[in-house]
Amino acid sequence: MSTTLRFTIAKFFAAAAISLTLTPTGCAQNIEKILHTFTGSDGSGPQEGMVLDSQGNLFGTTAFGGALGCCGTAFELSPGSNGTWTEKVIYDFSLAGFFQGFLPWGALVFDSKGNLYGTTLSGGASSQGTVFQLVPGANGTWTSTVIYNFTGGADGGNPFSSTLIADPSDNLYGTVETGGAYGYGVVFQLAPGANGTWTQKVLHSFKGGNDGLTPFASTLVMDPSGKLYGATVSGGAHDFGVVYQLTPESNGTWAEKIIYAFTATDGLNGPYGGLVLDSAGNLYSACTFCVFELMPGSNGTWTQKNLHTFAGSPDGAYPGAVTLDKAGNLYGMTYTGGVHHGTVFRLSPTSNGNWRETILHRFQPDGIDGVFPNPGALAIDASGNLYGTTPSGGTSAQGVVFEIMH
Repeated sequence: MSTTLRFTIAKFFAAAAISLTLTPTGCAQNIEKILHTFTGSDGSGPQEGMVLDSQGNLFGTTAFGGALGCCGTAFELSPGSNGTWTEKVIYDFSLAGFFQGFLPWGALVFDSKGNLYGTTLSGGASSQGTVFQLVPGANGTWTSTVIYNFTGGADGGNPFSSTLIADPSDNLYGTVETGGAYGYGVVFQLAPGANGTWTQKVLHSFKGGNDGLTPFASTLVMDPSGKLYGATVSGGAHDFGVVYQLTPESNGTWAEKIIYAFTATDGLNGPYGGLVLDSAGNLYSACTFCVFELMPGSNGTWTQKNLHTFAGSPDGAYPGAVTLDKAGNLYGMTYTGGVHHGTVFRLSPTSNGNWRETILHRFQPDGIDGVFPNPGALAIDASGNLYGTTPSGGTSAQGVVFEIMH
């Protein structure tokens, strides 16, 4: 989400007279550790989360910075034996040239072969952004290839916050907030072919109205049957956004179904940070003021439940994406609140069906440990340690990568 949009929402929150029902809040003695502070030449302003590989290395993007001070980077952070981490820029968009794309706003995703994929907001053959591939080579080098150039027409354009997902066949799926047949955004697929070619297909063009518009939520989720789930931040029956389901049909088309339309009492609007799916088929995400769950019923209906409503100063405001661990706990970040610059939180299910919030970290007023966490999901390792980014703060005010040690 853009800083401007976030501050617009923040001003609304400050002015709104909303009565919030608080749930018990704890504060854990977790330790935050800064793994890397960006300086500008190695990137600036990471806007989304990161992905872990099997060796515990972290990979992510910065939207700005680089060797020429612009355009963004892709980076790797590798853990050392003494608790230190080493950062390496694996691709510098400022050195790549306009047609390779620039401003990589979304997070990265791995395929089954260890290649990384991401999107750029701008650049490319039509100046409408790209989808790129990073292939690892010898001696730690990575080679970037543009596998799709958006045109800004029926296929969408300028993917502002699109983080891709990959299915078991290495097909890629994502969203674009603008363009499409009706101008309200699309859900798309990229399928790999022979000789490194890729075929793009629009799975759904949002029509506006009850269908929803602006699929800003950065990440889709796919269930075991191959159905996709996502959200829009506006449109729907009440104009507060929707959660939708896309089902592949035998004729190659995808059928859209609105499984929930947000109302003013649900937490203001649809999620900005994408959805997460548990093993029972329940969906979780966050609206402007709350974290919610969507539970499927036997007759195709879905029931929405608010799990926690944020209070602002004590526990944060404007939560982003949530991450689910094996025990069923949810983790996320709030853009602001806490002592000022946001929080890291955990929501744990209790025996009576409620959820208990625990604040794992409050970002400090001096900004050295990060400022205004982004809406991307936290990464979680096998030991339960959490990893995230902030787009600003740190000793150079260019953003940080941090760890919350379990």
